[in-house]
Amino acid sequence: MQQEPVNFYAWLDGPLDNRDKIPVLGALTGKRIVVTRAPDQAAELIRALESRGATVLALPTVSFAPPEDAKDFDAALARLAEFDWTLFTSPNAVRFFCRRWRELGNDSATLGSLRGRVAAVGTATAQAAEAEEMRVDYIAQTQTGESLGFELRDSMSGKKVLLPRSDRVDDRLPSALCEAGALVSEVVAYRTLCPQTLDKQILTQIRSAQVDAIVFASASAFQNTATFIPVAELVALSERVRFATIGPSTTRALQEAGVRVAIESNDASSAGLVDAIDKYYQRQTPTERQP
Repeated sequence: MQQEPVNFYAWLDGPLDNRDKIPVLGALTGKRIVVTRAPDQAAELIRALESRGATVLALPTVSFAPPEDAKDFDAALARLAEFDWTLFTSPNAVRFFCRRWRELGNDSATLGSLRGRVAAVGTATAQAAEAEEMRVDYIAQTQTGESLGFELRDSMSGKKVLLPRSDRVDDRLPSALCEAGALVSEVVAYRTLCPQTLDKQILTQIRSAQVDAIVFASASAFQNTATFIPVAELVALSERVRFATIGPSTTRALQEAGVRVAIESNDASSAGLVDAIDKYYQRQTPTERQP
């Protein structure tokens, strides 16, 4: 069995009787990685990074909340059985969809018996839906909403489609669906919020390039970061610090702002993202891998 890597510096500071347990020095050992995910979604990612020796700086730049006015959302849920398709673009969409479904007095088990089909963007979203007892009929091969619409275009003509999403999204997916002839009901299932403040110490470390990588799991996480660090500064910083993203949609948002993306994970899971970061650093020369 392969020995699990540990943080080398924590090992040095540990009890003397642990010194015989020589740590495995992996590619992430000693790397300082900023995680911008919301607290309720960051725990698994942080544990995975730390298990490979990284030092994680938690800087949640997004949070999520129910819609301020759920009237349209509730109306859509009340006629859920009428839809031919329900399309989920993120685990958050699944989470808030199911939460509101239960708040309205419905049983989660009934979601699996509705006539409509379910599609998801990415395996993480599909897994979230399946955990809520929904049958997922289609998973987008490329993890973007636009790709999902394109891939399903031949099945959409005349179909009633429910699209529960964030209040901060672009119109690529609904436009693709409408072009394919779908009758789209787009509703706000949750709000994506920007924090009023961020940890000043971590911000200072980022701005002075005292971190090795910054992880963004959504375009909103990057856009909210840009309210605290100007975009021009982030562009310059991306030449010294590795910017890591989950999926092409997030990568596109950074690149459109002029930011260099060094690492992209096509797997939206925490394990997939950590593997992508680890493989990137494994490819660096020994000198470049110095903490």
